[in-house]
Amino acid sequence: MKISTKGQYGLVALADMAIYGERDYINLKSISERQGISDKYLEQLFIHLKRSGIIESLRGAQGGYRLSRDADKISVKDVLNTLEGPLALVDCIVETKEERCNQFDCCVTRVLWQKIMEELNSITDAISLADLAKLFNEEQKGSNEYFI
Repeated sequence: MKISTKGQYGLVALADMAIYGERDYINLKSISERQGISDKYLEQLFIHLKRSGIIESLRGAQGGYRLSRDADKISVKDVLNTLEGPLALVDCIVETKEERCNQFDCCVTRVLWQKIMEELNSITDAISLADLAKLFNEEQKGSNEYFI
């Protein structure tokens, strides 16, 4: 499984929102400039994120987008599932898949793929946007220190 630019950039944009104004409305242009992501591409991603309830928008001069709930209540899994779909290495273990592989019941590797998916989901569910913001702020604080 490889996370596409949709998942990567969406997560970066939402982490940016958690860092620079968790509950404030932020315009896409400012996220675009800070993160080096096209504002047109961000618009496309934010349609999905708004539809899923992760963000909300306000029109007008003071408008923009903001997280719909506190950053510690939005997990990396929430974001990636919205933009990428289920986090699975192979399609046959996705529960929402309509057709099962004809080898599903006797597949010797299915248990492995299922275990990896469960671990991946567990890890991404345990990390929130607030955690990413905290890690970023700690990294920035550490990079400003110097010794003589």
